[in-house]
Amino acid sequence: MKIFVAIAFILIIGSLGSALFYLMRGKGGNPRTVRALALRVGFSVALFVIILVLNRMGYIQPTGIR
Repeated sequence: MKIFVAIAFILIIGSLGSALFYLMRGKGGNPRTVRALALRVGFSVALFVIILVLNRMGYIQPTGIR
């Protein structure tokens, strides 16, 4: 499970980095920038939902650290 979360974070950071690259390279309003940012939001929402579902199913447990 930790590997899955790590891969998801790498995808999110990679998408954010590509959006920054396209933003700096273009003169604004580039569709590639918008697409990269939309992918980042999609990855983030998907990761959040998957973590919630896995917690409900019992595959992951909270650690109890407050």
